[in-house]
Amino acid sequence: MAFGKGTRSPDVIVIGGGLIGCAIALRLAQQKLRVSIFDRGKPGSEASSAGAGMIAPQGETTQPDAFYELCAMSRDLYAGFVEEVEELSGCKVGFRREGTLMVALDETQRDELQKIYEAQANAGLKVERLSPEETRRCAPQLSSEVRSALFIPQDYWLDNVLLMQALEQACLRVGVSFYPDARVGRLLASKGRVEGTEIRAESGSISGYHTAGQFVLAAGAWSGEIASTLGISLPVKPCRGQMVEFGGAPDFPLVVRAGHHYLVPRSGGRIIAGSTMEYKGFEKAVTGEGLRSILEGAVAIAPVVKDLRFRAAWSGLRPDTEDHLPILGYGEITNLVFATGHFRNGILLTPITAQLISELILKGSTSRPLERYSPARFRPGHPRCASDAAGQRG
Repeated sequence: MAFGKGTRSPDVIVIGGGLIGCAIALRLAQQKLRVSIFDRGKPGSEASSAGAGMIAPQGETTQPDAFYELCAMSRDLYAGFVEEVEELSGCKVGFRREGTLMVALDETQRDELQKIYEAQANAGLKVERLSPEETRRCAPQLSSEVRSALFIPQDYWLDNVLLMQALEQACLRVGVSFYPDARVGRLLASKGRVEGTEIRAESGSISGYHTAGQFVLAAGAWSGEIASTLGISLPVKPCRGQMVEFGGAPDFPLVVRAGHHYLVPRSGGRIIAGSTMEYKGFEKAVTGEGLRSILEGAVAIAPVVKDLRFRAAWSGLRPDTEDHLPILGYGEITNLVFATGHFRNGILLTPITAQLISELILKGSTSRPLERYSPARFRPGHPRCASDAAGQRG
């Protein structure tokens, strides 16, 4: 549906219909703003649906730091966020809170786990050391090569595909308008404000010029291209991650990780194995090398994987930045808010990003400072908060 005669322009246009964009739209629409989402494809069809669904701030952290605090805050919001989305949509999202096992299969990984344990325990985080025997009692499917393990009770997971579907339905229930297959050709600005956006849609029915009072750029790996139409250099680049799904799996009681490999249980005897980190531009390929790496890592964790049925393989493009931290808040354009660059943490950071960006638009301030995530940090001569990335394993 186009914004034609007799149709009021929205208060906010959100560019990007993934988890981040939809969660922001939900919060704004709940406050009675008219919100429209434009997405280059089907909402949630990119990184939001490609990930494994881990909500794991501790599993992604070596040394807890300021960014960890943001991630942990979002994790703590998740139970309420899921309950709200499920109630609005009438759909379950497979939210599970049994925890994560981080296992060591060699001496290098064992030394790494020891460092993680010491850092997290000293910071007062909940983490338990397990012997090989205790680990296999917890998950009998694991390899006999397990040297040691950490149990992290406060790392959760869910089915992010189901979450995306439920969140889209929740948005529709509160009046958000969706415009799929609508690519942003360019943003047009004057006197420090975005005046509108040119949309190129496959159907042609909504192609043209669209205006709003506020704009949110939440287009993931494509955010840099869109920002460049305003002359803004936004260093967001795609990082490809390949994934494999198996069926017929024995019941895995929790997520298991070893180095950068992991196994994530899903309903119906499915298990997700991942993932790779590749900088190949916007090429969303599933490669032989990627599959080999994932399969070898998965079998090393749990030999039973080699006997499971192959169901599917896919890849997604994570939006990475120079310091691996998200880009949140206003830049030099007064009515354009950035909510992008979440890299490996987009699913995890969905609730807190929605809270902070909606606060910024509604109140002009946020309950947590966003300066370290400002797009201004990438300008020449700006002191970057690179130390925030130091503790991240990604």
